[in-house]
Amino acid sequence: MLIGFVIAKVVAIYTGPTGMAMLGQLQSVILVFVGISNSPVGAGIVRYTAEYNQQGLNACAPWWKASLQWAVAILLVVIPVGCILSENLSYWLFDRYDYAWLIVVTVLTLPFAVCGALINSVLNGMQRYRYFVGLGMISAVFSGAVMIALIVQENLQGALLAASLQAGLIGVIMLIGCMREPWFKLRFWWGKTDRKHKKLIGGYVLMALTSALTVPVSLILVRNILVEYVGWEQAGLWQSVWRISEVYLGIITMALGTYYLPKLSTLVGVNAIKSEITQTAKIVLPIVSALALGVYLMRDVVIHLLFTVEFTAARDLFAIQLVGDVVKIGAWLYAYPMISRGATKWFVTTEILFSMMFVLLAWLLVREHGTQGANVAYLINYILYFIVMFLNVKRFAR
Repeated sequence: MLIGFVIAKVVAIYTGPTGMAMLGQLQSVILVFVGISNSPVGAGIVRYTAEYNQQGLNACAPWWKASLQWAVAILLVVIPVGCILSENLSYWLFDRYDYAWLIVVTVLTLPFAVCGALINSVLNGMQRYRYFVGLGMISAVFSGAVMIALIVQENLQGALLAASLQAGLIGVIMLIGCMREPWFKLRFWWGKTDRKHKKLIGGYVLMALTSALTVPVSLILVRNILVEYVGWEQAGLWQSVWRISEVYLGIITMALGTYYLPKLSTLVGVNAIKSEITQTAKIVLPIVSALALGVYLMRDVVIHLLFTVEFTAARDLFAIQLVGDVVKIGAWLYAYPMISRGATKWFVTTEILFSMMFVLLAWLLVREHGTQGANVAYLINYILYFIVMFLNVKRFAR
C-alpha cells in the first residue's frame, strides 16, 4: 500500500491529472493481458493446492501441470495478438498511435508475470503466509523503486513504461526467491496429466478470463465516457480517487485472497460456508468502514500528501466512492464462494452483467451529473450486485 501511495504521488507531480488518466488507461489494458495470461494460475491453483497439500507434492502436481499447460497455450496466442493489435489498442486508449510500443513491452514480459502469479498461488494454497508476504514486500519495493526511477527520469513516458514492466519485474523476483523450494522442480510442473485436471482448471480459466476482460475493459469505457463528456483532466481527478480506493482496499483484497479463499475451499456444505461468511464479515466490514471513514475525513490531507494542488477538486468525489467501496467488499464476501466452489456459470454471468451495467449507468449519469455520475454508477452497481449475491449464495455455494 505504501509503495502504491508513493508511486501515486510521483505520478501526480510529474504528469498531472491528464497523465494520471492516461496511466489508468494503460493499467487497465495491462490488467486485461495479465489477467488473461494468469487465468490458469490463480484461484484454481490456490484451491487445489489447499485441498491436496496435506497429501504431498505428488498429489498437487497434476493440477500444477494442467495449469502450466493452459498458461503456455494462452501465451502462445496472447503475445502475437498483442503485438499485432498494438497500434489499434494505442489509438483506443490514447487517441494516438505512437504508444503502441508500450503494448509490445507489456506482452513480451507476460511469461515472467505468469511465473510470479503461479508462485504466489502455490505459496497461498500451501498457506505459507510469512514467505508469501515477505516475497510480496520485496517484489513491491523493487518494482516500485524501478517505477519511481523511470517516472522521475522520463516523466509521463517513464510512468507508462514502468506500468508496462511492473508485473514482469515482480515475476522475476518471485522466481529468484523460490528457486530452491522443494516444489520448484520440473517434474512437478511439466508432463502428462489427464483430462479431468485440465477440465477443472479450465473452469477457473473461464472465470479468470471473464474478469480479465470485463472489469478492466469496463473501466476503460468509463474513462472514455468521462473524457468525452468532461475531458481528460476530470477523468484524471476521478482516476486519482479510484486509485486511492484501489490501494487501501488492497489490504482487504489481499486478506481475502490469502486467507478467505483457501479457507472456503476446505469447507464442506452450504451452512459451513455461510457461517464463515458471517464470521469474516464481522471482522472485515468494520475494518473497511473505518478505513473508508478515515480516508474521507482526511481527504484534504490525502490529496496534499499523495497528489498536488491540481487535484484539489477531487475532494468532492470521495464520499460516494467510499460508500461504494464498503458495499463492494460486502458483496465480495458473498461472491467468493462462486470461486471457491468453481461455480463457473454463475461467475461468468454476473461478471458480464454487472460490468455492462456499470458502463451503462456511467454513460447515463455522467451526461447528467458530470464526473460525480461515475461514482454514483459505481455505488448503484455494487448495491445491486450485493443484493444478487446475498439472495443466491445458497445456490452457488453447494
